[in-house]
Amino acid sequence: MSDLYVALLHYPVYDRNHNVVTTSVTNIDVHDIARSCRTYHAHAFFVVTPVDALRGLVRKILRHWQDGPGSSYNDNRRQAMELVRLERDLEGVLIEIERETGELPTLVATSARPMPRQTAWKQAARQLADDSRPWLLLLGTGWGMTDELVERCDLRLPPVNGPGDYNHLSVRAAAAVILDRLRGTG
Repeated sequence: MSDLYVALLHYPVYDRNHNVVTTSVTNIDVHDIARSCRTYHAHAFFVVTPVDALRGLVRKILRHWQDGPGSSYNDNRRQAMELVRLERDLEGVLIEIERETGELPTLVATSARPMPRQTAWKQAARQLADDSRPWLLLLGTGWGMTDELVERCDLRLPPVNGPGDYNHLSVRAAAAVILDRLRGTG
């Protein structure tokens, strides 16, 4: 089974007007996605932002849960937060994964919108189970990753859709569903 890494990208992403922007880091995304990553045996969860103040916020959250009062208050949360790593950009994430594994990961794009050349969920789960190369699951914030970033990806997953036409899950909810579809046992 591949080592699975997850990255929450706050840049480069689109805003509602299709401008390339940097989005804010939210405390709850860090917590909840880390917990999903721990549940589904991701090797690491990268929070990616070039903004120093937001990187400082993530460091403060991590200190609280890894070394501060949170570490003894809730051991499950502490364990999940141990997976969190902070990087300035995607290139830093790729360097870190290559340093750890000896190879660059398969880049996997996610989106709430359909993308060209999507890989079906079951096929992607089989590939992840059979592949020896590490995988990096990219989660966009805002209104999604830029087209240029999606083009760099080796695999593109379908959107997470419900039975109706409403499709606006939080990134933390979508991450949990995606991880379950790729690594769930049920």
